[in-house]
Amino acid sequence: MTRVRRGYIARRRRTKIRLFASTFIGAHSRLIRTATQQKMRALVSSHRDRGRQKRDFRRLWITRINAAARENRVFFSYSKLIHNLHKKQLLLNRKILAQIAISNKNCLYMISNKISK
Repeated sequence: MTRVRRGYIARRRRTKIRLFASTFIGAHSRLIRTATQQKMRALVSSHRDRGRQKRDFRRLWITRINAAARENRVFFSYSKLIHNLHKKQLLLNRKILAQIAISNKNCLYMISNKISK
């Protein structure tokens, strides 16, 4: 039986996998089967951790706002501060409030005074 030359499609697929896994260590970057498994695992982890990152940053912002609110002449806890912000319809999200709490604490004090009046 004559020898059949295979096409380039399988080689192209393996090359793509090798390029993706080039930073992996050991057999995870060299062997196609393990590289494919590691690629799937990496993609699953990155998808999961994008949602987790949003959660973690929100927790960080809440912690910073609460610490600044209790520390700096603002007589609110975090929950009361956010509740009063919504009642007065001041649309500041937690990210901006956390940046204000870190960089300009007087501004946070002025915001709390505006809320309380």
